Amino acid sequence: QVQLVESGGGLVQAGGSLRLSCAASGGTFSYYTMAWFRQAPGKEREFVAVISRSGSMTYYAGSVKGRFTISRDNAKNTVYLQANSLKPEDTGFYYCAAERDPPTGFIYYDSGRFGSWGQGTQVTVSS
Repeated sequence: QVQLVESGGGLVQAGGSLRLSCAASGGTFSYYTMAWFRQAPGKEREFVAVISRSGSMTYYAGSVKGRFTISRDNAKNTVYLQANSLKPEDTGFYYCAAERDPPTGFIYYDSGRFGSWGQGTQVTVSS
């Protein structure tokens, strides 16, 4: 399984931006569908965004659509999450997830479908 390490979290004021990165190692990165999930204190982990192996397809949670952008650089084995116009409700731990060669009909918004996870990076948005 691929190993994942997130970075780029921090404290930002509402309306600000952050760029999260997730570096992968130990696998052929281009074989993996990659996603970001987040978890706020006292809440369940929730889907944020997903990107296909080639980067040609992306999907977003309704709460972040238009503000967040997921991208990947297969040459650098890295996936990114550009988070703009941040809101206090975006606060939480952000996790990178990977699944190798997911089947047709893969339920990408279900965290249980992903086999590899990073340790997370904290994002705090102050009002």
